[in-house]
Amino acid sequence: MKILVCISNVPDTTSKINFTDDSKGLVTAGLQFIINPYDEIALTRALELTEASGGSVTVINVGDATTEPTIRKALAIGATDAVRINCAPRDAFDVASQVANYANDKGFDLILCGRESIDYNGAQVPAMIAELLDLPNVSIAKSLVVEGAKVILEREIEGGKEVVEVPMPMIASASEGMAEPRIPNMRGIMSARTKPLAVIEPVSFDVLTQVVSFDKPKPRSSVNLVNADETDKLIDLLHNEAKVI
Repeated sequence: MKILVCISNVPDTTSKINFTDDSKGLVTAGLQFIINPYDEIALTRALELTEASGGSVTVINVGDATTEPTIRKALAIGATDAVRINCAPRDAFDVASQVANYANDKGFDLILCGRESIDYNGAQVPAMIAELLDLPNVSIAKSLVVEGAKVILEREIEGGKEVVEVPMPMIASASEGMAEPRIPNMRGIMSARTKPLAVIEPVSFDVLTQVVSFDKPKPRSSVNLVNADETDKLIDLLHNEAKVI
């Protein structure tokens, strides 16, 4: 089985986010970047599948040279090889177009992504890749099993779950539960240094979105703690301060 896993280079979840003076970009100085956690889930499931039945796992990232430590981590976790499209991602359509252009003639049986990146939370790229490659797509899958030439996926829906069968080749985006992300061991870290990492120049595509500005959410207000036996005080605060009763 030949699997392509799309990985994003995102700020660590504990990072303090600041924007440039014109509020149109992220200040990256001092930030620690990691593999997008949902992409790690997709990568782990891809490795489980190839370990069980053979094949290869290629990871692909659209990014400049600063993303290579993240790519090397994916190789240390177990990916066979890697591809970096040498450009700063401009928007979801640009990323999807670059990936689709690469994957178009490579014969991948599966293309896996995370359900969304934790920086932009757009959840657009997997469906866009599917549309560009004219392949079936299942989003936010919690499990993925391959049986012969078909893939069986389970998704959570309101009030229950949905099980779908899709023929390969297909695209899926991974959610929590599909796999437990792995921590690279020393052997993996050492072998990652010599695994193939191809750098490919981008193809020109139209940019369909433009950032007007970024803004931080308002700081959370202070919290009043009320003892369990101070019922009258609680009611007074809810009535006169919070004004919810």
